[in-house]
Amino acid sequence: MNAEYDRLVAEAPYGHSERLSPLVRRVLAHNPSPFTFLGTGTYIVGTGTVAIIDPGPADPAHLEAVAAAVAGETVSHYLITHTHMDHSPGALPLQAKLGGVIAGCAPLALSDDGPRADAGFDPDYAPDLVLADGEAVSAPGWTLRAVATPGHTSNHLCFALEEEEVLFSGDHVMGWSTTVVAPPDGDMAAYMASLRLLVDRSDKRYYPTHGAPVEEPQRFVRGLVAHRRQREAQIVGLLKHGPREISEMVERMYATIDRRLWPAAGRSVLAHLIDLQARGQVERVGDRWEAAAA
Repeated sequence: MNAEYDRLVAEAPYGHSERLSPLVRRVLAHNPSPFTFLGTGTYIVGTGTVAIIDPGPADPAHLEAVAAAVAGETVSHYLITHTHMDHSPGALPLQAKLGGVIAGCAPLALSDDGPRADAGFDPDYAPDLVLADGEAVSAPGWTLRAVATPGHTSNHLCFALEEEEVLFSGDHVMGWSTTVVAPPDGDMAAYMASLRLLVDRSDKRYYPTHGAPVEEPQRFVRGLVAHRRQREAQIVGLLKHGPREISEMVERMYATIDRRLWPAAGRSVLAHLIDLQARGQVERVGDRWEAAAA
């Protein structure tokens, strides 16, 4: 994306296990991109008997690094936040090698010809255990409880580590960028409700799958809510001056970001428009959108 990003990629600790807290380690997959930042952060929770959160892409080098990080330990669970290809495919090959139960979000495999934030959904995801909101898995020293956070995808879960009062936030809250909400499965109204749910929680830190840990998470999430309301206001403001296509709105609203992100940004604009339409504020006319009649 730029020289600073290239430097960060060059210096990223790919293939190494980083200790982030007494109970949490991270292994970074070498899949950097404008959508994944430095790559997928695979988290290892516990000592002796461990859980692996978002095993990542089925990249042999990454999976070897994860297996090396847990050598001599028992993997009880692979917990999946959602089934995008940069999150879940590593679970099956790791399970075949190390054992353990694949658990977490419900299966979801959609065909979608729009630009995505990754390579799409994992068609091979077949969990041994689907966790509903509030259900937990545990082992000596740790408990991970599912927190349903639909919006980025309809099946998205976060996982709360109760012993450290932290939340593994998947792609619902990322540590480097806002989240793409891409219809038809992505839903802006659900996403905003899920953000408000997190504001009411007491987590002390977030570990997103992409980006650095998030400190002061409630303040951070309130900022995300404000950002989305600002984008919504931009859309309404543009449509007050006449009908527009989404591409026109993206060009105005995202003029300062990497143009490679514009197609995905257009999906988030579409998600805002669908939400605004449901609330009676905008109307769709062919390929264009306009302010609803007063």
